[in-house]
Formats: sequence, C-alpha cells, structure tokens
Amino acid sequence: MIQPHILELAKQGDTEAIACLMNRHLQPKGITATVILKNTCLQVMLESVQIPNQQALVTFVHKGITSLDAASIKRVKVSWQQTGEQSPAWCEEFTLGIAETKLEVVDDEDDSTPHLLTVSITLSGDTTSGLTTQNFESIANKMTKDIFAYFSDTFIQKVSVSNGSSVITKER
Repeated sequence: MIQPHILELAKQGDTEAIACLMNRHLQPKGITATVILKNTCLQVMLESVQIPNQQALVTFVHKGITSLDAASIKRVKVSWQQTGEQSPAWCEEFTLGIAETKLEVVDDEDDSTPHLLTVSITLSGDTTSGLTTQNFESIANKMTKDIFAYFSDTFIQKVSVSNGSSVITKER
C-alpha cells in the first residue's frame, strides 16, 4: 500500500517520492528509475540489464506522471540505458496535458507496468518429413522475427523455438 505522505509529496513534484513510487513497481522487474526535475521538465532515467519494451515503459511513466497532476511538471523526458553503459539507448519526451493516442495503456490489468513474457515453440518433424537443420534454423529465425514484430506492444523478452534436439533462442 502506498503511504499517503509519499503520494502527496509526489503530487507536489518531489522527485524522490516519484522515484520511490516508480521503483516499487519497476524494481521487481529488474528496472531502476532515477528522477530529476529541471525547470518544469521531469527527467526519468530508467536502467536495467535486460532490454525492456520501450512503448510499455513510456506508457507506464506517462500514465503515472499524468495521474499525479503535479503543477511543477509540464514536460517529461523518459530515457533508458543498459546497466554499465554511459549513455541512454533511447529517449522519448512528452508534454503533459496533450493527448497522445500512441500512449494508450497496453495492459488491461490495474497495474500497467510491463510484464516479462517468454514464448516457447516446439516444431514437430524430422529429416524424413523435410525438417532439416537448415530448414529448422530458417523457420525458427523467421518465426522469432515475426513474433517480435507482431507483438511489439507486448513485453515479450525471449522467444525459444525447439525441434526436439536443437533450440534457437532470441532475446530482445
């Protein structure tokens, strides 16, 4: 349960309180948020070992900051960097109060934070039915690419395709 004084501080634009609220949801997923306020721009730096779904994280931050309705925050800059790196891999900015259709919630649950998903597929077949090692690799790579492309709004972390003896795994 959120302590009332932390929520009130966050609504007043307190960066430590905002970071605390974000980290309660993100740290169990391996993501840490650092928050600073420069003029009226809230800068949210997200860091993790695993590459996260950018859209899901920006949506999470957008929804959370918008709900605070802090008068001191007019613009938000969200960036992510992999742990150990010196500079962000991506960055997005948005202005509060402007509706952005691309930032609609991608998760129907009450907690709209990203959830890690792994997709595992087993192909049936053998060399007598035409599933050679080259065919398997080609099929597995195509399936993996298509899954990541089709489910770009979902936080799919890993896809594994197996033919019973070999496994091809791709991570985002």
